[in-house]
Amino acid sequence: MTPPPRRLLTLPRLFVIDHFPDRSLPPEDSWYAAVRAPEGLTVIREAPTRATPEGGEATAEGEHWIGLYGDDPHDLDLPGMLAAAVAPLGSAEVPVFVVSTFHSDLVLVPRERFADAAAVLRAAGHTLVGPEPGLSSPRD
Repeated sequence: MTPPPRRLLTLPRLFVIDHFPDRSLPPEDSWYAAVRAPEGLTVIREAPTRATPEGGEATAEGEHWIGLYGDDPHDLDLPGMLAAAVAPLGSAEVPVFVVSTFHSDLVLVPRERFADAAAVLRAAGHTLVGPEPGLSSPRD
């Protein structure tokens, strides 16, 4: 079964990805998603106007990510929903960072590659909705 084209909501904030080797949450409540693994804790948070929280290891200086969230909730047993979004991006060599939730998936793409990502996703039949981060009017 081929998954249907996705409706992807462009989240209005920029994100950063941090790694905490001691596996503890950052001291403030600024995180958006957190995944604990054997090598430490990976934290996705809104791009700050301040430095990385103490104990954290940030992604490259100034590296911001744009979040695309599946605006089409689906059951956990529906195959191919994430692949439908990330496969075209991988074919176009657009890096991604993904966190799945109970209802959908959050796909992060580097801000500097967002135009490429949007074009590739649209060409694959997906719809992007919502304003680009920092803009007030929707694209679609």
